[in-house]
Amino acid sequence: MIFGKIPGIFACSGHFFLLFLTYMLKKVEEKLKEAVSDGVFPGVSLLVARGEEILHHQSAGFARLIPVKERLTHNHLFDLASLTKVIATTSAVMLLIKEGRISLGNRVSRYLKGLSRGDKKDMRIRHLLCHSSGLPSWRPYYQDFSKEKGVRRIEPGGEGKRYVYQRVKGEGLAYKVAQSSLYSDLDFILLGEIIELISETSLSDFCRENIFLPLGLKQTTFIKATESPAKGRFKFAATEKCPWRKRVLCGEVHDENAYLMGGTAGHAGLFSTARDLFKFIRVLLRSFRGEEEFLPAPIIREFFTRQDLPPGSTWALGWDTPSPQGSTSGRYLSPHSIGHCGFTGTSIWTDLEKELVIILLSNRIHPRRDNQRINGFRPMIHDLIFEELFLNRH
Repeated sequence: MIFGKIPGIFACSGHFFLLFLTYMLKKVEEKLKEAVSDGVFPGVSLLVARGEEILHHQSAGFARLIPVKERLTHNHLFDLASLTKVIATTSAVMLLIKEGRISLGNRVSRYLKGLSRGDKKDMRIRHLLCHSSGLPSWRPYYQDFSKEKGVRRIEPGGEGKRYVYQRVKGEGLAYKVAQSSLYSDLDFILLGEIIELISETSLSDFCRENIFLPLGLKQTTFIKATESPAKGRFKFAATEKCPWRKRVLCGEVHDENAYLMGGTAGHAGLFSTARDLFKFIRVLLRSFRGEEEFLPAPIIREFFTRQDLPPGSTWALGWDTPSPQGSTSGRYLSPHSIGHCGFTGTSIWTDLEKELVIILLSNRIHPRRDNQRINGFRPMIHDLIFEELFLNRH
């Protein structure tokens, strides 16, 4: 068993082993409850695993506070926000590479018209994945669309989606391709369009048929902006009381540009639970070790490796790695770790050396997005988990 690699800690087994883990992570459990009481977030779901084993799974607090309080359970789906970039979009690109339908070195202009001249002609798929394309970080396309079309109520998808794709392709560059690095939603919006063009289907359908269903991710899904989640089979953690849509969002994507695009985009739109995300990460780790056919080991190992593009960037392909100072991963995860965060209060970090997985899902923007207290809490809880499992002597 992999736990035997930690001397004196995971030598036990069975019932005693489970009791021992409960004792070890008691401080973590208490910190999560304190964070809910202190208003770091209304609700939180934390899953800690090593290798194939879940060590700790805890849900605390509330799925929503207004208009009525609702207790959070393991089965509530969270708006993953930018975790969509790695769970859906990055994985879809890896699958297309596996099938020989795309290459990291391909020019973006091979798929998207209007990018074959000027300062965008050297933009490649690799640049989009490691945020060195030159594109700006973000633009309020949803606001521009409302002003240009003169409508109060947007019917998401269709025209809105085409509008966003066209605007992104028309953006001027913030810096020359590969000369700097700037985290950008726009990079992954373009990747979403490229995936749709190559696969000749929607991003949501491609991911459902090639990722979610094959891996048994029954609680992972995009939600169409025109659907009523109340009529579905899922329960959701609420996000913001949206100033633009004039309602509390629950079961519809928080990201406004993704909503305009119909609820599915390369940068945002995915919903899931901690347990489903662990199923997903577990398959990636098996692929990384060469034990799983879902993705070839050489492909996933390249995607988990810092690209150094430009030199000094922490970005791998889609995934981030720990920065020397102030990383959301905390102080202890090895340089051979991959992770990502989402605006709504979500994150995944995986230490590839120790096969330690920490999944933190919260609704920190419910009912307002200006609650930033998770910024200090996240690295603290990562550090505490690592200390309790690897450093402290009990």
